[in-house]
Amino acid sequence: MSEPTQTSAPVDPKLLELLVCPVTKGQLVYDRARNELVSEKAGLAFPIRDGIPIMLVDEARQIDDTP
Repeated sequence: MSEPTQTSAPVDPKLLELLVCPVTKGQLVYDRARNELVSEKAGLAFPIRDGIPIMLVDEARQIDDTP
């Protein structure tokens, strides 16, 4: 059994318009370079795998504000 890989399949732009942060219910910013959706208010980045946003807090990456 192979392990799942994070791919950069395109995300439907209409889906991106509908999604909000599950924590703050605020707007998300699509980071194409990292292939994730960023909630600046919550300080979280949600991964996109095979074109599907994973909107689980447990799967999100904590954003580090330090330069």
